[in-house]
Amino acid sequence: MSTAATPRSQQHLNAIHEVAPKLEDLSTKVLFGDVWERTELSKRDRSLVTIAALIAMNRVEVIPGHMKRALDNGVTKAEIGEVITHLAFYSGWPTAASAALIAHTLFESQKD
Repeated sequence: MSTAATPRSQQHLNAIHEVAPKLEDLSTKVLFGDVWERTELSKRDRSLVTIAALIAMNRVEVIPGHMKRALDNGVTKAEIGEVITHLAFYSGWPTAASAALIAHTLFESQKD
């Protein structure tokens, strides 16, 4: 699956560019252009690691976009639920509860 920016992530990159152009440049070229393209981990695995880290750090602003990317990269809704449940014991109940609400909103928005 491609790591091309979604409209929302492109909006985030544009906003970052206005404040910190070099950060946007590094995000585009290094993070998404190199790190996400490395073959040692699949994009699916990178998505699992990324959403776990973001949930643990309670980075609610960027969790939705990375959960969407995870789904696009082949992670199932059930697997996202398992990551959230597992992290409740390692990063705390509040971070897991916040992530569950974010996932619920995302999953509901994808229903036909």
